[in-house]
Amino acid sequence: MDRPPASPLIDLALLRQHLTVISRAALAAVDAGLLVTRAVSSPALRQVLSAAGAVDVVAAGKAAGTMLEAFATASPRGARTMLGVGPANSPVPSGVEWVDAGHPVPTEGSVLGARRALEVASRTAAGDLLLVLLSGGGSALMALPAAGIALEDKQATVRRLLESGADIYELNTVRKHLSAIKGGQLAAAAAGSTHTLAVSDVVGDDLSVIASGPTVADASTFAQALAVLGQRGGHSAFPGAVVRRLEAGAAGHVPETPAPGNPVLARAVAAVIGPQRGALDDASRAARDCGFTVLVIEQPVTGEARDAAAAHLQRVAALVRDVPRPVCVLSSGETTVTVRGAGRGGRNQEFACAAIRHLDRLGPRVVLGSLGTDGIDGPTDAAGAVVDPTSLARARRAGLDPAAALAVNDSYPFFAALGDLLRPGPTDTNVGDLQVLLVSPA
Repeated sequence: MDRPPASPLIDLALLRQHLTVISRAALAAVDAGLLVTRAVSSPALRQVLSAAGAVDVVAAGKAAGTMLEAFATASPRGARTMLGVGPANSPVPSGVEWVDAGHPVPTEGSVLGARRALEVASRTAAGDLLLVLLSGGGSALMALPAAGIALEDKQATVRRLLESGADIYELNTVRKHLSAIKGGQLAAAAAGSTHTLAVSDVVGDDLSVIASGPTVADASTFAQALAVLGQRGGHSAFPGAVVRRLEAGAAGHVPETPAPGNPVLARAVAAVIGPQRGALDDASRAARDCGFTVLVIEQPVTGEARDAAAAHLQRVAALVRDVPRPVCVLSSGETTVTVRGAGRGGRNQEFACAAIRHLDRLGPRVVLGSLGTDGIDGPTDAAGAVVDPTSLARARRAGLDPAAALAVNDSYPFFAALGDLLRPGPTDTNVGDLQVLLVSPA
């Protein structure tokens, strides 16, 4: 007797299970502690550490505590100073001087941590080594306003840029030119050599943008930072002190950050030990193990989250048309959200919410998950959300409308009511966002 065809709902439940397996593999691949352990265990870096007169370690970002713990365990020698600047409730190893700081908007703790980092760098002598461990969120978590700029000015500027949908390149161009530590200035303060290990949360893994590049040369300019303000609300939307500093810099009255080739950074080297690609590679392996044909979209998913979702699904529908099912389509990047209302949510939840009305392009057996690899999407306890062709009907039965949720940036309650939030918990690392889309035979 022929077996009856599987119910679409059974297929969707299985696809959701596979999505969980694939997502967990991606998150495990970018474990910041493992990445630091590998780097510090390499013969080249062990030689550098062993040859240094003294070693000081500064870690900044969401993974600061995890990275410091891995260094302490794997290093062939101890450090004179170990300073960590990161979120409250981070894991803090013994022997570490820790500063709780704020994200995505800097706090007094961010300023205190940045000052201590500069003090540690300034204390190094020729022959010493300053090891800097950077991870996602470092720009806000380690922030020191430049002369004439108050913390409140930086806070207001960051909020305005975030609400206007500025991408990380725009945001960090402005941050670097309002800072006394970003854009190579931390390394410039060290008399010894500087070695940076970075886990990238930036599309393209640009070291000058990761944590706003405190130890690498900066090719951006005051004029570019001023142009960002013009594009994101106009100069009148930002604090006067901020506009005046950027105008003075653009006119040549304030020195630029150290540019490529500047000799003050001749003793500084940096490497990305955790690229965004790492999550995709391990997700691909997990998907193949689950029996999927795997397609990886190399072009980063960027832009306004709700618009990016529509474009993404249109592209995927064309890509998978002639591909054997089941198929897994993987992508990564970092979208933005223009704040229009007072709701709760994040860019991954908005991406998923906007995707609901476009899923029919891929048939009745499709599941899409979008999540932040730090386990935190916006000011929520979720990493993102998962949707499938039943999402719209279930929402309507609950009296919910995805378009209404998007109109006021209120995707979190929408998905909470459906039980479709992704909650892996904080991962203490960040390599951007990940989209996993699974399609089984119709």
